[in-house]
Amino acid sequence: MFTDNTLTPKEAVRLCALGMIARQCMRYSELAGAVRHFISRIAGPQIDLMGMSIELLRYEGLVQAVGGEGMEDNAQLTITEAGSRELQALLTARLRPGSDLSKLIIALKMRFLDLLEVKEQQAQADLLLEMVESELARLLDLRGAFAGDGDGCHLIDWLDHDIGTLETRLSWLEEFRARL
Repeated sequence: MFTDNTLTPKEAVRLCALGMIARQCMRYSELAGAVRHFISRIAGPQIDLMGMSIELLRYEGLVQAVGGEGMEDNAQLTITEAGSRELQALLTARLRPGSDLSKLIIALKMRFLDLLEVKEQQAQADLLLEMVESELARLLDLRGAFAGDGDGCHLIDWLDHDIGTLETRLSWLEEFRARL
């Protein structure tokens, strides 16, 4: 963890994997695919987030292979007692308030956008629209993957909130672009 007891990106991936295994046993390949799908839909495709190996969780004793060895034979994985304790620690870690660099960059672009020619302002508005559309598509895809899941998780509620926020932002950007 960081010194303020907030999660590192590696620990966020670990939380995702352990949470999925705690909910239900999964084959190694299913878990790797599910973690990659979830993380990339929330954070976008980021190599540094995908670097953690599921095999490392097995090596550390946080998950165990049932009816096989692990990655080699695509064994079924279950969470261990140590894995449950680690999951508890990760789930209860503090949150780092808004440290998103892209949020700062967007604010700076909006602050100084008027220094550009109108065509360049429009091009920047188009880039922002494209970014929001892409983020919205990722979240809608993730929501679709969990719709009707019935596992009682609160993810759908959170995604609906974020989707609503993005839809509002998209409308605002479209109106903003039209005013330029």
